[in-house]
Amino acid sequence: MVLLTNLFPLWVLMASFLSLWNPALFSWFKGSMITGGLGIIMLGMGLTLGPDDFKEVVKRPGLVLLGLVLQYTVMPASGWVFSYLYHLPAPFAVGLILVASCPGGTASNVVSYLAKADVPLSVTMTSISTLVAVVLTPLLTMLLAGSRVNVNGWGLFWSTIQVVILPVTAGVLMNRFCHRFTQKIVTAAPLVAVIFITLIVASIVGAGRDQIIKAGPALILAVFSLHASGFFFGYILSRLTSKNEIASRTISIEVGMQNSGLGVVLARQNFANPATAIPSAISSVFHSLIASLLAAYWRRRLPG
Repeated sequence: MVLLTNLFPLWVLMASFLSLWNPALFSWFKGSMITGGLGIIMLGMGLTLGPDDFKEVVKRPGLVLLGLVLQYTVMPASGWVFSYLYHLPAPFAVGLILVASCPGGTASNVVSYLAKADVPLSVTMTSISTLVAVVLTPLLTMLLAGSRVNVNGWGLFWSTIQVVILPVTAGVLMNRFCHRFTQKIVTAAPLVAVIFITLIVASIVGAGRDQIIKAGPALILAVFSLHASGFFFGYILSRLTSKNEIASRTISIEVGMQNSGLGVVLARQNFANPATAIPSAISSVFHSLIASLLAAYWRRRLPG
């Protein structure tokens, strides 16, 4: 089960190529199934959280705050810059800014483990960035993308509560009051998350196949540049600020990896043009691949 989970970038990449080749393979996974899939992923995240996980905020508030600030400055700014540099059409530009304004992805915890980074810090940062996403994701998207299309800030706000806060809270409460039952199922949560992330990405890639092909290199390069920027500046800025190599690697992973599934759901629920969800789907492929390569490199280069 652990091996299957750790190979999540491979599954996402394979499913995406299969979906481009034959969209019908994944087109059945759509609508409320995508929303429900993300809810299950967020529920699984909540199941893993307890009071001890949030002690990191008290123990190392400076590192947590640094990561949070970089998460919601480096990525949204990069999304806005690259949407203009690559002259993306409005739906793709808004979609890029939307996913750039999302919180860190739950897969970052797995990558931090593989990279021998600071897993407790990673879990804490993912949790905190997810909670504040209720306010910051709609607000940043509205500020940075409002000039391109009409952005429904309240719609994004309520969607984020429904697909993030409610299932995460349910998971935390289950872990608190049904701990024995939770312990029996929590080991399967990472693999379940990988399955649903793969289905969500492949479904959106297949649905937008013609638009992806038409957009060509510009869209691909914009999404790649977004995540490369996140990993790079997340590491450099935290290294200059904290002087802590392991923490800097962890923050780099957190900043570079987004909750792309949330981006997909928010795009589909709040924007009329279905193309707005495509950058989020492609995002999942690129941040998974870059993160896996970094994890393999850092795993072999332990700090002296």
